[in-house]
Amino acid sequence: MLLGIHLGLLIGPSVAIVPPLAITDALTGATVTQSDRGRSGFQLTFEVGRSGPVDMLDYGLLLNPLLRPFNRVVLTVSFSLVPEVIMDGIITNVQLLPSNEPGASVLTVTGEDVSVMMDMKQETFAWPAMSADNIARLIVLKYAQYAIIPQVSPALFPSPPLPTERVPVQTMSDYQYIQFLAARQGYVFYVEPGPAPNTNVAYWGPPKRAGLPQKALTIAAGPDSNIQSISFNYNALAPTTVSGQIQDSRLNVSMPVRAPVPARAPLSATPAALANQPNVRQSFLPVTREQVEEQESASQTGATTAAGRSYAHARTTPGLELAEALARAQATVDASTDNVVTATGELDAVEYGAILKARDLVGVRGVGYTYGGNYYVQSVTHNIREGEYKQKFTLAREGTGALLPLVRP
Repeated sequence: MLLGIHLGLLIGPSVAIVPPLAITDALTGATVTQSDRGRSGFQLTFEVGRSGPVDMLDYGLLLNPLLRPFNRVVLTVSFSLVPEVIMDGIITNVQLLPSNEPGASVLTVTGEDVSVMMDMKQETFAWPAMSADNIARLIVLKYAQYAIIPQVSPALFPSPPLPTERVPVQTMSDYQYIQFLAARQGYVFYVEPGPAPNTNVAYWGPPKRAGLPQKALTIAAGPDSNIQSISFNYNALAPTTVSGQIQDSRLNVSMPVRAPVPARAPLSATPAALANQPNVRQSFLPVTREQVEEQESASQTGATTAAGRSYAHARTTPGLELAEALARAQATVDASTDNVVTATGELDAVEYGAILKARDLVGVRGVGYTYGGNYYVQSVTHNIREGEYKQKFTLAREGTGALLPLVRP
């Protein structure tokens, strides 16, 4: 392993513990992808072989019960003697690649974070008089055996429906439903490992845009450079506004619904939603049953226009309360600005001097005013091999221009 960086591996049926040396000595590499969009994943590669009478039946590691599907895997990285959990997941796939060369056979173990267990069973369940955030909390608490602690933000417009008017009914898996509830608020849902092994935090809320940023990513600064590459992309078609009317189910009157600007805390000096006005695309709330069904179908199938551009629409139904319609409209606007400016790149953890964390803020410098400043880290892929620890990353924000004159060094 790298000087000062050590990969730790724990495996077990329900609680991950230190595995025998036969497993740790055979480990040749690990890849971990952390993201705020969907589940995170991991892949472990082992060098396997067959020698002697013990291995006449099969490869020793392949017969080891610890590497069977649905066992729990915890990966930690110790950087300067400080351990950090980068994955707490479940084995979902085992692949063997035999070779004619002695000792060149490879066993690959792949899995996803513990939230995969929330997606194993389709549920039909009613949630009477429950707001979206309270439903999210109760769903997470069902998986207490994985030591998942819920961290749930309040809903944008909390307005639990009266049971006499409407009852929310879940007809999908817990994971799909909690993601569905998050998308309606313009929120994200993910399970983050740690802070200690065999513990997790389930986050349901807006992308985190507050707090102290991580160590800055620096390029084109001579000896102070700490990343190998970075590229930027500006999508001017992304920002969307929403306007329309709904028939309020309680007051039985037509009410206007507008969401002209995003509610996210800005990271850029020139948000595209404001800089491009009045050229920002407009999305309208559907007012007829036919429009609702058309937009729901387009949302599920990923329909695009003739020009190949995917258009976002506020998902709603006739008879919504004003608060819920406002929440869905604002969620559409917020989500449309999350990926206006994206940056992808790669770094060496030794040169960077730390571990870049996903779902947090980081500063970028050395690229000029337009693309410099703070970003939200959407995803990070850890590639760990003997003598090497590299990270690929994806950053995002709502516009161009550094909001502050300096970033954290």
